[in-house]
Amino acid sequence: MFGVFIHREDSRYDDHPSERYQFPSSYLSRAMQFERGWVLFYEPTKVRESRGYYAVGRIEKIVPDPSKSGMYLALIEPGSYFEFSQNVPFKNDQGLLERGLYNDAGKISGRAQSAVRPISESDFNRILDAGLSDLDTPLPRIDQGESDALQFEEGQTPFEYEVSRERQILSGSRAIRSPIFRKLVLNAYDERCAFTGLKFINGGGRAEVEAAHIRAVEHKGPDSVQNGIALSGTVHWMFDRGLLSLADNMEILVSRYINDIDSVEKLIHKSFKATRPDNERNAPHPAFLKWHRDNCFKV
Repeated sequence: MFGVFIHREDSRYDDHPSERYQFPSSYLSRAMQFERGWVLFYEPTKVRESRGYYAVGRIEKIVPDPSKSGMYLALIEPGSYFEFSQNVPFKNDQGLLERGLYNDAGKISGRAQSAVRPISESDFNRILDAGLSDLDTPLPRIDQGESDALQFEEGQTPFEYEVSRERQILSGSRAIRSPIFRKLVLNAYDERCAFTGLKFINGGGRAEVEAAHIRAVEHKGPDSVQNGIALSGTVHWMFDRGLLSLADNMEILVSRYINDIDSVEKLIHKSFKATRPDNERNAPHPAFLKWHRDNCFKV
């Protein structure tokens, strides 16, 4: 089964889409249909600058919320969540992409208001294709019947592209997710290093800045723009090794283990503040920054 979760940044629920989705017991029986299945994340059109359908993830399991009676958590399988390379609108000039929302009269049914709802495999694939249609690499897919075996380990051999598109879902190979993550992060930071402000473009028109994970992939860090930051090669190297980190207010933290601290301080912003994305929703999430400080940074 495939599903759709409605999520908005100002939600009153304790949602963090790359890790969990909170919902009331009234949705439990419906949500249980998606356990071990795939869900699309959708932001409603009434939200300012709505992203529409913007991400996908696999539900590992559904459990009662230990912190709030009557609420449940859909836990997202670590490493399965990633955001689309481009957002998908609720409808285009051909109508709804989620065609199962039409009623018998050809109008939008009340199901469109449901925060947790099933979606057909064909609608799921249509939206997925639209979200990744600007990629140069063909989408590796597998048959739905094999989806339980789908894993997200590094180094996984990509699945072959099959002709039948109505019985397929996206695999989570890094070959697909890495370029998506890079594009989202570099766009968010205008291809500039957040620590230095430098923007270098090589002779081929490619930005030299790199998309760094804040919580590393090998430690179940998601391919979410909120878990990413644009860094130059040298800064990326120091960030990954815990010689640099960030406070929640984007203050740059410098480790006392750096052996040439004067050169590093000349390299980074004089304000010791990293640049934030223009769109605040793309800024690093405090949970990922805290993970980096607690698990990587050498104080």
